[in-house]
Amino acid sequence: MRKGDFDAVYRAARRRSNSLFTLFYRPNQLPHCRYGFSIKKAMGSAVTRNRMRRRVREIIRLHRQELPRGWDIVIHPKHAADQAPFATLESELLRLLSPLRNPGETSQAP
Repeated sequence: MRKGDFDAVYRAARRRSNSLFTLFYRPNQLPHCRYGFSIKKAMGSAVTRNRMRRRVREIIRLHRQELPRGWDIVIHPKHAADQAPFATLESELLRLLSPLRNPGETSQAP
């Protein structure tokens, strides 16, 4: 995703969050999802931020087939996510993503 795509997602103002992540999302009219990651410098050093980015990318890669399609999604890990085990990150992120439905379906996401 490019900066303009991130801005469009933020303007759509649809979000979901829990103790580890905040998701911003909007329909994208594509047959697949596009994911972006925004990790604040407050999370720590570049090493810490890059490790978090790799962990979140791996969760998306492992579960790509079961995730909904047709969304632009920006994922913001919260500071507490840095210390969480991978299994906890995985379950919390999937819990946030699971209610999203394909935008073309009759029932829209919350």
